[in-house]
Amino acid sequence: MKIYLIRHGETTGDIEDRYGGDYEDHLTEKGKQQSKELSQKLKGKGIEIVYHSPRIRATETANIIAQALGLDKEIVQDLRERNAYGILTGLTKKEALEKYPAEIAELKRDKKRHKVKNSEDYDHFKERVTKALDEVTKNEKYSTIAIITHGGPISCIVREILKAGELKKLGDCAILELKRKDNNYQLISMDGAELED
Repeated sequence: MKIYLIRHGETTGDIEDRYGGDYEDHLTEKGKQQSKELSQKLKGKGIEIVYHSPRIRATETANIIAQALGLDKEIVQDLRERNAYGILTGLTKKEALEKYPAEIAELKRDKKRHKVKNSEDYDHFKERVTKALDEVTKNEKYSTIAIITHGGPISCIVREILKAGELKKLGDCAILELKRKDNNYQLISMDGAELED
């Protein structure tokens, strides 16, 4: 199976400098334009279905792609972003620092395995993303799929499943092309993303 693993377009939370994570925000006008350009890049790739996170930004990106390519879409709950920021979620970075300096310090201490109040544990997040990817990719009905998700799940897949290390860059509407054969995943190419050296 060929998998196009894609990050959503630019969001209002990005430009307002907020702690996002498991948070609802919309695509900006630029994000909608990026998604239209993305759908042009995906034309002719043989994609048969678009799976996506339930978050609005991923759904809006998936809607634009599915409509442009005439495809069905399916929500996958566990492909949503990690609730990495707990009580900081939705706050601007400035507000968060003023209200919760100790939580910001905790976040800086360890980006992955921090203990920010009300946040999702990294191992729980890793398990649900891994399971969700396995479930959608073992559907033998399709040979080529697109998955629209977020920076957290994509980084987790690169780190934990592909064992390719850390991403240095993951742009809006970045595309990672993967291949699954038996139970093994392989990274074929990246567009708008770069691995750390």
